[in-house]
Amino acid sequence: MPQVVRSRIRAPHGPPPVTPLPHRARSLADREAVAVLHRAARVLLDRLPELTDRLVEALREQEPTYRAAMEAEPTEIWQEVHHSLRHNVASLIQPREFREAAHRTSRWIGENRAEQGVPLDAVMHAFRMGGAMVWQDLVDDTARRHPEDTRLLVHVAADVWNFVDEHCAVVAEAYRQAERRLSWRRENQQRLMTAALLDGTARIADLPDAAAALELPVQGRYAVLAVAGARRAPHGTGRPPLSLADGTPALWYTAGDVDLAILPLGTAPPAADAEPPRDGGPESVPDPGAVGSHGELASLAAGLTVPPGARVGVSSVVDGLASVGDARRLAETALRSCPASGGTVLLDEHLPTALVVSSPGLGAALADRVLGPLDRLDPADRDVLIETLTAWLDSDGSAQRAGARLYCHRNTVLNRMRRFEQLTGRCLTRPSDAVEVSLALAARRLLAG
Repeated sequence: MPQVVRSRIRAPHGPPPVTPLPHRARSLADREAVAVLHRAARVLLDRLPELTDRLVEALREQEPTYRAAMEAEPTEIWQEVHHSLRHNVASLIQPREFREAAHRTSRWIGENRAEQGVPLDAVMHAFRMGGAMVWQDLVDDTARRHPEDTRLLVHVAADVWNFVDEHCAVVAEAYRQAERRLSWRRENQQRLMTAALLDGTARIADLPDAAAALELPVQGRYAVLAVAGARRAPHGTGRPPLSLADGTPALWYTAGDVDLAILPLGTAPPAADAEPPRDGGPESVPDPGAVGSHGELASLAAGLTVPPGARVGVSSVVDGLASVGDARRLAETALRSCPASGGTVLLDEHLPTALVVSSPGLGAALADRVLGPLDRLDPADRDVLIETLTAWLDSDGSAQRAGARLYCHRNTVLNRMRRFEQLTGRCLTRPSDAVEVSLALAARRLLAG
């Protein structure tokens, strides 16, 4: 028999050409070849179940991904192959009547394989294997029944393989479209899961699925980063131009003008060296977990590269994926504690300030009650007193250090402190008054406007 076909079944891998070859005029030999093709194709339709069995077996042997699908759904795979062969062989005989139905079948297969996660190369190989088997059977049947007509099939070989390539292109396009839809659906689902975790609305029963989809541990330790005032790149990923230390994982989410990052910290705090108790009392022993977590967050903050003007709030560490919503609220509290000029605030290092911004109404009332008498002064005089008071508190009550910061004599600092006490009725050496003054200053600074 003349060798007019490639080696049996072993069709090449790779995507098919999408552009079809131009139509060519038919010669007399071509018309005779088409008649021979139709005659052999009709015989093939009668033996379609046997052809389906052979193609399914060939797929099982040569494509591991199809082998797994056949073990799970053998009847469905057989029916799918049979349906595709029937429409495609019928299209060789009556292209106008069956071409669209064959295309629909090929599109459905491409979409279905994409949803199953079968690689596109494997799908293309399967279609070319089917085309090779159909062509080989056409040649074998003609050589057995009408050997004198075998040479005529050479005239339609290009048409048959163009037909195979056409369907490979249909499958590939359907596969890619389905893959894009699946990718969008997956990304949207991940976005919704992330939003639910950060809002604290995720159901406990949904946490394992969310953890698997987002690749986060259910029982891990977490912190949340809140970023504001950082401009996003117009054609970038949408994340703020803020860099974490190398190797720091982060799951980003944008909520209005604030960018949030879920930071998985592992399942146990890093070891912390605790000083031995000085008097044997339990109150002198620090909590290793708290010390370790604080050091971990401090290291994380030190590794941040924050653009000028951006404000960053870092939450305390929380336990478990279910507590990420609490961490988000803590991070936003830390963000509100940031100065307007920008910077990074660790909530654990600014808890008194966080108390003020957590209750703006009470904070404003405290500021008005403590600092209200200063508002009757000339603004410049008032600002000097507040600046001096702030420097004195930041210097741990040292007039000498406060004077060095303000470029004035320590006695000037002391005189201003005494004047403040006279105007407000507060005594800065009394601990309760010092606490009120400190919180009032923080409230006025952070809640202004």
